[in-house]
Amino acid sequence: MKKRIKFTYLFILILLPLFLLGQHQQVIQLASLYKKGKLKSVNREIKIVSSYSGDYVKILESTNEGIIWLPFRSFKKGTIEIEMRGKDVLQRSFIGIAFHGLDDMNYDAVYCRPFNFFAKDSVRRIHAVQYISHPSFTWEKLRNERNAIFEKEIINPPRPDEWFTMKLVIDNTNVEVYINDAVQPSLIIQKLNNRTSGKVGLFTADRSGGDFKIIRINYRK
Repeated sequence: MKKRIKFTYLFILILLPLFLLGQHQQVIQLASLYKKGKLKSVNREIKIVSSYSGDYVKILESTNEGIIWLPFRSFKKGTIEIEMRGKDVLQRSFIGIAFHGLDDMNYDAVYCRPFNFFAKDSVRRIHAVQYISHPSFTWEKLRNERNAIFEKEIINPPRPDEWFTMKLVIDNTNVEVYINDAVQPSLIIQKLNNRTSGKVGLFTADRSGGDFKIIRINYRK
């Protein structure tokens, strides 16, 4: 038994460095990036807000989509996790992550609609978390042509006006979306383009702003 335990321990010690070589993780305070002038804003104004739990980035409301591109190396596959907060106001809170971005017009995104988290209308609830692929596949096109495939309800959703985390697990063709510490994904989709790498950014949709605190990116080869 002792020999087996010793062998298992040695096996882990040998494989762990190889496993870690295939991954690289960044944990970034977004307020720190803003203070260093590292955030590139597209169609949005941003500011820093101080709170007892630390500084965070506030994206101000405006019309049409807005993206805050982050200064990370090109993301291919792995995980992206963001700590964010919206509000419980109908059609005024769309917050999430853009990824595999080529430019300001060509990117994928996953975002939440917090005002739908606890909606009494079951149809609204299935519009809680959404995948899009611009410019070809907007939310309107996907809802009209493939309703309830690229947007889903969140089981056990967070409060719509409180901080929560959204984690994307991304590979070349698929995306899984997890909210807070959920074991099961809220959304699983197959990507609607052939892009396999690109920029990462904070996403807000039409007439929406949002609060963003910490982003964690785990690069996987």
